[in-house]
Amino acid sequence: MRFAIVGKNIDVTPGLKDAVEDKIGKLDKYFTEDTLANIALSVDKDKHKIEVTIPVKGRIIRAEQISSDMYVSIDLASEVIERQLKKYRSKLVDKKQEEASNFKKEFLDTNFEDDDEIKIERIKKFDIKPMYAEDAAVQMELLGHNFYVFINAETDQVNVVYKRKGNSYGLIEPEV
Repeated sequence: MRFAIVGKNIDVTPGLKDAVEDKIGKLDKYFTEDTLANIALSVDKDKHKIEVTIPVKGRIIRAEQISSDMYVSIDLASEVIERQLKKYRSKLVDKKQEEASNFKKEFLDTNFEDDDEIKIERIKKFDIKPMYAEDAAVQMELLGHNFYVFINAETDQVNVVYKRKGNSYGLIEPEV
């Protein structure tokens, strides 16, 4: 496994680099040598954040962890990715697909508990009316939801407005 480590508001010291390569490197048992792990370390006030992104032909495995200590964040991110790999192994990799080439044979042959299978429990249907993003945000607040699906009156496309941390809003638009 290869690493691309960058820092924002933090110097990536040799000790920090070694800690990342040691902890995230333990995921080597799942990936081939040519798999690239993109690691972004950042500090904002007392929040130490790590973002780990591992592109795997057509999919992205990602973890983001924030704590008061960068070394704790690194440990947590490693644990999250390992849990994701074990939990979604059968969904991440179809042995017949060529995307399996990023994973080691031992990982592909290991059977993990699939007790957390994804099941759609409820289906909602509703009438989508064209509206502006700001109106959709107001409607979302009135419903007490964290997101709202609507047809954008300006583009006639399905969009999603969502609540972000810090009481701000985001808009998801499809690329055309």
